[in-house]
Amino acid sequence: MRPIRGVLLDIDGVLHVSMQPLPGAVEALSWLERQGYATYFVSNTTTMARATLARRLQQIGLPVAEQRIITAPVAAAQYIRQHFSGKRCWLLTKGDTAMDFTGINLVKQDQQADVVVIGGAEELLTYQAMNQAFRSLMAGATLLALHKNLYWKTQDGLQLDSGPFVRALEIASGKEAIVLGKPTAAFFEQALRAIGCEASATIMVGDDIENDVGGAQKAGLRGILVCTGKHKADSLLLAHVQPEAILPALADLPQWLQHQGS
Repeated sequence: MRPIRGVLLDIDGVLHVSMQPLPGAVEALSWLERQGYATYFVSNTTTMARATLARRLQQIGLPVAEQRIITAPVAAAQYIRQHFSGKRCWLLTKGDTAMDFTGINLVKQDQQADVVVIGGAEELLTYQAMNQAFRSLMAGATLLALHKNLYWKTQDGLQLDSGPFVRALEIASGKEAIVLGKPTAAFFEQALRAIGCEASATIMVGDDIENDVGGAQKAGLRGILVCTGKHKADSLLLAHVQPEAILPALADLPQWLQHQGS
């Protein structure tokens, strides 16, 4: 097994919970830096630009540089630059994520698009918007999705996410969306390209068994679960996905890495 050189870290549930830094997270990041690990931060957030996310993390004391963050919008923008250079792109997301699409030809809803990108748009996914997206797809546009999450939980209860809307467009148009967030191989390929390490020499540390650990393993990385967020060591999902290691928290990662002899 190759020595570990690259470390990908999920953010929410690994570095912080509800913007409260987790104990030992800052110290673990400092240790990784001192030891020379190539460390990047990966997230499926679709409502904040990378610069905004970095600023918020820094404000709570987490030393996370903007250029080391890879989000679903960042991965999607890079994918568009690589595969649809110069094409017209209609971005259906809320927040300030358009900042991550610098240099891409963004068009408005009433204009013809070559690429339709759907992220955490939620209330923006009106009939008019969906119908325009459908028409663009039927006219030859490609459908990109930042993720296909079906729903999420808020303080007011369960709420539909954009996944069902993406699926509706797939059914109506007969086209399959290219999904660019975790847990897809495309996302991890973008991350590996940024980090400059091969998959076999990289670990993914996250709190989500399916999106973080399972997605990473399918892409050839080693996946490590930390139990400070979404999933714990007694999760039933572990019957289907076996992490390389299950750690109580990110604070325990330095000791685990030392034991690997890397």
